[in-house]
Amino acid sequence: MLSLGASKGELAALLTAVFWTITALAFESASKKVGSLAVNLIRLCLAFLFLSVFGFFTGGSFLPLGATSHQWIWLSVSGLVGFVLGDLFLFQAYVVVGARISMLIMALAPPIAALTGWLLMDETMSAKNLAGMVLTFVGISMAILARKAIDPEDFLIKPKRGKLGFKYPIKGLLLAFGGAAGQGIGLVLSKYGMGQYDPFAATQIRVITGVVGFILIIVAFKASGKVLIALKNSSAMKRLSLGAFFGPFLGVSFSLIAVQYTSSGIASTIMSIVPVLIIVPSVFIMKEKITWQEIAGAFIAVAGVSLFFI
Repeated sequence: MLSLGASKGELAALLTAVFWTITALAFESASKKVGSLAVNLIRLCLAFLFLSVFGFFTGGSFLPLGATSHQWIWLSVSGLVGFVLGDLFLFQAYVVVGARISMLIMALAPPIAALTGWLLMDETMSAKNLAGMVLTFVGISMAILARKAIDPEDFLIKPKRGKLGFKYPIKGLLLAFGGAAGQGIGLVLSKYGMGQYDPFAATQIRVITGVVGFILIIVAFKASGKVLIALKNSSAMKRLSLGAFFGPFLGVSFSLIAVQYTSSGIASTIMSIVPVLIIVPSVFIMKEKITWQEIAGAFIAVAGVSLFFI
C-alpha cells in the first residue's frame, strides 16, 4: 500500500477531479444566468483574492514575488492559453451544451497535452498511446452521436437506418474542444514554467494573466455593462463564488501539485474522470435525462485516456 507521501500527486489529481466537477456545475448555472464572459472575469478576480490571502498567510506576501523571469514568462503564456482562450471557449460551451457534455469533450485534454509534449518537448508516443486516443474518441462519439429518426411512411416504402448525426449543437461541441485544447496545452506550458516553484503562487501568476486578458476582451467588446449586471445578481454571484473557490483556486492549484509530484500522464489520467463523476449530480441536481449509451461513452472515454498514459 502506498503511503500518503508517495501518492501525494495521485491524491491531488483525484481531488482536482472532484473540485472540477463541482466548479463545472456551478459555472454552467452562473453562465446561463449572466453570460460566460462576465463569469470568466469575475471568477478569476475572486480566485486572485483567494490566492492572495492564501499567499499572505503561508508565505507573507499577497503577490508571487519570488518567481523568476522564466516562471513569469511561461506561466503567463500558460495563463493566456488555458485561462483566457481555453476557458473562453469552455464557458460558452457550458451555455450551449451544458457542463456534462463539455466535460466529456474535455477528456481530450490529456491526449492533447501528450501530443503537445511530443511536438514541443520531444516526448515519445507509442502505439498504445494512439490506441488510447482512438478509444477516447470512440467513447465521446458514443455520447454525442445518434441516428436520426426516420419518417414512418418512408420506412415502410424502403426500410433503412437513420442517418448518423450529432445529438448536440456542433457549435457547442467545437467550443468544448477549444476548451480541451486550451487546458491540454496550458498544462504542458505550466509544468515547463513552474518547475519546483510553489503551485499556488504559479496559479496566481496564471490568474493575473487571465484577469488582464479578459479585461482587454471586455473592453474590446464593450461588455463592461454585463459584468456590472452579473455583480448585482446575487444568485449568480453565489454560484460564481463557489465555482471560483473550487476551480481556479483549489482545482487549478491542486492540478499543479499533481503534475509536480507525479508524471503529467498519471495526473492527467486521474483528473480526466470528471465526465464520470459529473453523471450523478447531472441527473439528480441538474435534472438531465441521460441515456445508457451516454454513460457507457463516458466510461469508455475515460478508459481511453487511462490507456493513453499507462
